[in-house]
Amino acid sequence: MNYHHLFSKTKLNQKELSNRMVVAPMTRISAEDDGRANITMKKYYERYAKGGFSAVISEGIYPDDNYSQGYYNQPGLANGSHTESWKPVVEAVKNQGALFIAQIMHAGGQSQGNSYTDETIAPSPVAPKGNQLEFYGGKGAFSEPREMSIEEIENTKKAFKEGALRAMEAGFDGVEIHGANGYLLDQFLTDYLNNRDDQYGGTVENRMRLMIEVIELVREAVGEDFILGIRISQAKVSDSSHKWEKGEKEAEQIFAALGNTPLDYIHVTDQDALESSFGPGTKTLAQAAKEFSQLPVIANGQLGNPEKAEQLLKEKHADLAALGTSALANPDFPNKAKFGMEMEEFDFKKTLLPKAHIKEHEVEKELVQ
Repeated sequence: MNYHHLFSKTKLNQKELSNRMVVAPMTRISAEDDGRANITMKKYYERYAKGGFSAVISEGIYPDDNYSQGYYNQPGLANGSHTESWKPVVEAVKNQGALFIAQIMHAGGQSQGNSYTDETIAPSPVAPKGNQLEFYGGKGAFSEPREMSIEEIENTKKAFKEGALRAMEAGFDGVEIHGANGYLLDQFLTDYLNNRDDQYGGTVENRMRLMIEVIELVREAVGEDFILGIRISQAKVSDSSHKWEKGEKEAEQIFAALGNTPLDYIHVTDQDALESSFGPGTKTLAQAAKEFSQLPVIANGQLGNPEKAEQLLKEKHADLAALGTSALANPDFPNKAKFGMEMEEFDFKKTLLPKAHIKEHEVEKELVQ
C-alpha cells in the first residue's frame, strides 16, 4: 500500500514535519511526586521519535502550583526545577528528528489529584458528571468545585502564559493549549458546567472568552516563531457522550472564532475521526474545524489503521493524523507502515492497568527503525 499522503512533508508555523503522523497527548502519571520529568519519561517519549513520528505532543502538563494539577504524578511546568527536568527529555526527542510540543493543561473542576491543594476551582460550582478514573489514581464522584473569581481567572491566564514560556525555555518546539476533554477551558465552553452571568458566561462567545484570551496572551509571550495550537473536543473524560447543544451551527461559531486568533493549528479529538460528529449526514469534527477556521487541523480518533489515516488526509478532513492508543501499542507505527508491517493491537489491561504509569515492557520494547 502506498501511503502517499501519510508520508508527505508539511509545516507547522515554520517548522518542517517529515510526515503527517503525530503522537497524541496521553496522561501517563509517571513524573516524580513533585512534578519533575524523569528518565522513564525520557525513554518513553524518545521511542516515538525513533519510531518515525514527525511530532510528539506531550501529555497534559500543569502550569502552576495552585489549582491546575489534575493527577498525582502528572508532570509540571510550574517552576524552574520542572523546566530543567524537561530539558533532557526534549533533547532526546528532537535528536531523533521529531518536533516536540508541550500540552499545557489546567484541570479545573475535573482534577482528581493535586499536590498543592485539596480544593478544585471551575467556572461555576458544578461537579463534573461521572466518576474519577481509578487507573489515574482517582476514586468515586468528582467533588463540587468552587466558583472562580475574576482575580483567579486572571491568575489562570498568567499561568498558561508562564507555562508556555517555561516550555520554550525547556526547548519544546511549541505548545498546545488544552481546551478539550472536560478540563478547565472546556468547562468554560460547556453550557451545563458554566452558569456564570459575567463576561465569561452565557453566550458561546462569552464562554469562549477565556480560551481566546489565553491564546492571545500566550502568542504575545512566545512570539511569532513558536508553534501554538489548541485541542478541542465535544466529549469529556467525565462525559463521553457530550455534544454541543446547537451541533454544527455551534461548531461553526467555535471554529470561526478560533480561526481569528493567532493559532497555528487546531487539534480535534472525537470517538472516530471519520464519523459525522453532529448527527447523520453532518461533518466530521475535523472537517468542521478545517472548513470553519481555515487553519491546519490535526485529527485524532481511531486512526490506528494506516489506510484509514491515509483516507482522512486524502479526503482533506485534516492535515495531520494524531495517534493515541495505537501509538502506545506501536511506538514505531510510521516505520511499520512504511515497511507494510502488521500493527500490534492495543492491550488496555497490560498498558494502563492497574495504574496508567509507563511500564518497563513499553520502554524496553524493540523498535522497527
